Order: sequence, then structure tokens, then C-alpha cells
Amino acid sequence: MEKIKKNILEKHGYYLTGDESAVKLCHWVSEKLINGRACYKEKFYGIESHRCIQMSPVVDGCNHSCLFCWRYQDFIPRSPDSYDEPEDIVERSLSAQRALVSGFKGDERCDSKMWKEARKPNQVAISLAGEPTMYPYLSDLIEEYKKRGMTTFLVTNGTHPEIIESLDELPTQIYVTIAAPNKKIYNKLCVPSVRDGWERLNKTLELFPSLDIRTAVRHTLVKGWNLGWEKEYADMIKKAEPDFVEAKGYVFVGDSRRRMGLSNMPSHGSVKEFAHRLEKELDIRVVDEKKDSRVVLLSDPEKETIIKR
Repeated sequence: MEKIKKNILEKHGYYLTGDESAVKLCHWVSEKLINGRACYKEKFYGIESHRCIQMSPVVDGCNHSCLFCWRYQDFIPRSPDSYDEPEDIVERSLSAQRALVSGFKGDERCDSKMWKEARKPNQVAISLAGEPTMYPYLSDLIEEYKKRGMTTFLVTNGTHPEIIESLDELPTQIYVTIAAPNKKIYNKLCVPSVRDGWERLNKTLELFPSLDIRTAVRHTLVKGWNLGWEKEYADMIKKAEPDFVEAKGYVFVGDSRRRMGLSNMPSHGSVKEFAHRLEKELDIRVVDEKKDSRVVLLSDPEKETIIKR
């Protein structure tokens, strides 16, 4: 990785674990350690916020430039000549997380038992930055984390259905982001660098029912852009038949502040209203919410929502 790119990433709080991979301490790790507040994934799915690693195997590789994305986007898209090895990424990410939480030990607000647990992560969110399905050894990466007894959440923009279909080792849970109800809004809001991104996304949705794992669809809702169109979203959800649907409000943070305004951040109330309108189109119901994260969870109320380790 070029020195200037490395400096930029480190300035933005990324801990590089190789030439292309990185870890960044999630806000909710510190919230859990200091204030006892957990992220919505703990509330919805049973993961432990303080034991979760947020990482990417391709930190500067993405075929989207979403206007609402909080990540730094000014890198020139490229295909590296080589990629970090899966086992190296895993070992370095574990070491990085230990280093990143080390400073909390001296904070009197931090529970010592919880701090020790934070040094032994058992969950990884492959979602930090970039599009993880662009990493050619994704299946091996998931396998390496699983060997260490860790659950894995894979977040994708859905533009590489062939990669998901070819995975020998599947994650514990896979998310696909649906941030637009139609191709026109998708092209304007997600700014794909591939011409057929919309078609690829829909192929991924069609693939979801065949995956023998927990599946989730996430709607990132941006006021003035994609909030509404419940019938169109419902038609897409019907293709995927996901276990869970998240209606998640855009938050005015990070690099997105260069492209969006505070007025684009919907209230939790408007996100919840969207979710209730959506449930009228589908055979699912609102089953949970987390107001401070502006997120509402929809599912079949009969489904189990806690990961069975």
C-alpha cells in the first residue's frame, strides 16, 4: 500500500493488518466497555459488542461510492497484484483488536472482567470498508475465523453473486444492503462503478433462499432520497426471503458529511413508520427496535433471533 494511502487510513483510525486489510475499533466496543451500552446487533442477534472485531480484507476496494457512506472514499479503485493471506489477516486482526482495547484497562469506568473478554473476540463483522466479496480468498478467511470459534457476519452490497454462490465456507449471517427501490435511485445514490450493479444485486437476492444460513436485508434509509417506496422494497425482499429485515436510518457521521446534510438523517419515528408500512406488504412483523441507532427489525415472530453457538 502506498505510504500516502497508509497515512490517510491511519489518520482515520484504521489499524492496518496487511497491505490491503484493516481493523477499526467500533464505537460500540468503547460504549460497551465504558458505559455498558450495546449495539443493536447484540440486542437483535445475541453477539457481544465488546467482543466483536470490525474488519475488512480489502479496505480500499469497493465498486460503490455511496453518498451516505461514512468511510473515506477518495482512493482510486484498483485491483491489487496480490492480497493478504487469510491466516495472516486473522492473526493480525486479533492482535490489532487486543492492542486497540488495551487502553481501556486503566479507565476506572471499565469493568475488568469485560475488558479481559474484549481481548478474546468471538465475533467478526466483515464490513468495515470496501466490498468484501472482492477479496478472492473470502471463503478461506471465514473458515480461519471459524476455526478459532468465532461467529462471522458478512456484509455485502450484492454485486458479486457468483462469489457468494461459490463460497465453500459460509458465514454465520450474511447481510445484503438494499439502499434503493429502483435502478434510477440506485445509480444516483450508490454510484456504482459497474454498469450492471443493479442487475447483480437482484441476482444476489434471488440467491439468498438457497443459502443454508441466517440471512438479512438492510435498508439504509436516507431522508429525501430513498425513504418510502415500500411496495418496491417489498418486491425485492420477496425475492430474497430473508430471515430478517433491518430498516436503518442514515446517520450524519464520518465522510458522509461531505456529501449529505443533517436534514438527510431520518428520525427514529420516521424509520419506524416505514417499517410498519413495509410489514403491511409482507408476511413479517416488527419484532424489535433500538431507538438510539435508528433501527427497526422485522421478521417472522416465530423465528429465533439469538445465535446458537
